[in-house]
Amino acid sequence: MARANALLLRLGVSGALIGLLAWRLDAQALRDAFVAPAPGWLWLALLISIPQVVLSAWRWRLTARRMGLTLSLRRAVAEYYAATFLNQVLPGGVMGDATRAWRHAQSSLDRARAWRAVVIERLSGQVMLLLIALAGLAAAPSLRDSLTEVLSRLGDSSWAGLAVGAAGLATLALWICRRPPAWLRHTLHDLEVALVASSVWLWQSLGSLGVVASYIAIYAIAARAIGADLALGTLLPLIPPVLMVMAIPLSVAGWGLREGAAALVWMGAGLDPAQGVAISLVYGAIVLVSSLPGAWLLCRRRPPRRDRHAPTQSDPLPSES
Repeated sequence: MARANALLLRLGVSGALIGLLAWRLDAQALRDAFVAPAPGWLWLALLISIPQVVLSAWRWRLTARRMGLTLSLRRAVAEYYAATFLNQVLPGGVMGDATRAWRHAQSSLDRARAWRAVVIERLSGQVMLLLIALAGLAAAPSLRDSLTEVLSRLGDSSWAGLAVGAAGLATLALWICRRPPAWLRHTLHDLEVALVASSVWLWQSLGSLGVVASYIAIYAIAARAIGADLALGTLLPLIPPVLMVMAIPLSVAGWGLREGAAALVWMGAGLDPAQGVAISLVYGAIVLVSSLPGAWLLCRRRPPRRDRHAPTQSDPLPSES
């Protein structure tokens, strides 16, 4: 019952946000922006999604093996496809990742570490997306000026609330650092081993850069598919902030939140918000279709088998590929 209520709530959030956008935006402008997508561009986007999943699975395997866990690339690809599909159809957008973490934990000698491997792998991608978004913001004067204007409109009470919240978080962080619990010590150790160690951070960065670049490329292709006449220099900085909003687990697969963010970003850049919403809808449809192999894999899935051996952290990095 709780899961059904959560699904209905997030479906309601997605539907309400899309309905609000349809109501607030000019309906004719939205219809004009949402032309029939060109099939050639759609096929290109679907083709790019294949190496995207493989590279994401490779990043997960790299993270897991650095933490002493066994995970073959073939299994990682299959599990990642299944997780991508579940993220598209289940509430929150993270249930698929939780499922692949649980399945890997069932076949691993260290179940807690298998869960942390998925968290660290997703964290690597989110950090790279944030860095690219900040770089794009710095390269887009119109967006930067719009953000500055929004911040300048915050009242003194809002700034005071932000200051109190920041002080509270800093105090909590200092207290935890003085007496870190066991789970935090293990997590920090795994972060160092799998993400920031000198022998792995470059590989993690390159893998995450490739994954994020594929997301941005598919979004740009969605714009081209509906004939959006935007120069790449104008379009590319707009995409990372929209993609970041999808990480908020308040809807189904980011629907509604993504479109609302696209409308605000396009408006902040002095562009037609209806165009941003139309591109976002096409992007969401592309991602959903590209995840369908995961549905087929779920239908033929077998129970996971426990691994008998786990590699050591001294395995050479070239073997990860």
